[in-house]
Amino acid sequence: MTDTGAMTGLEELPAVLPIFPLTGALLLATGQLPLNIFEPRYLAMVHDAMATHRLIGMVQPRDPQSNSLEPEIYRIGCAGKICELGDLPNGMLRITLEGVCRFEIHEELDVATQYRQVKADYAIFRHDLTPVQDRRIDRDALHEALYHFLEFEDGASDWQALNRLEDDSLVNSLAMLCPFSPAEKQALLEAPDVFARSSLLISLLQMMLQQIQTHRTVQ
Repeated sequence: MTDTGAMTGLEELPAVLPIFPLTGALLLATGQLPLNIFEPRYLAMVHDAMATHRLIGMVQPRDPQSNSLEPEIYRIGCAGKICELGDLPNGMLRITLEGVCRFEIHEELDVATQYRQVKADYAIFRHDLTPVQDRRIDRDALHEALYHFLEFEDGASDWQALNRLEDDSLVNSLAMLCPFSPAEKQALLEAPDVFARSSLLISLLQMMLQQIQTHRTVQ
């Protein structure tokens, strides 16, 4: 099942949002995140979301090593719409979430469902719903930084395809793709806008490159 319908305004976003805490999962507006769902509580969450607004809030636990069933979570997450849904063996589901808008958790609710739900406020991130039209990010610097980390079958042509994307789609997709730590992914999520996220993305890639070069020198 596929759904390509887009959210167009804050009024379409639910005040109460089911959340899926997952370490290392970064979802940003316009990006797509595939997930395999197998835990009973999250299978129930997907079924309930499909029957209502199709939205799930992706958040990260504050402690990546936590084994708690209800870990403490960051207060900023991103709502994703289930745009693809398919069956897997043994009753599992495969879904794809399309990032819609970030949210701030104002309150976690006491609910009867197996999965957690929060009262979400999207207002400070309303600009996530408006595509960026003018190109103002430093694409040359971004390309140079990416060259060392992304393995393309044909680097030049693949970058040309990426370079045709609007600023927000380009930066958000690359931020989700690159191998950052959970804390770095959270910082990318919380960047105020696409331009700040682009600068942070370039800085993180440059730092990773320096660490790799230092490690090779020591060896």
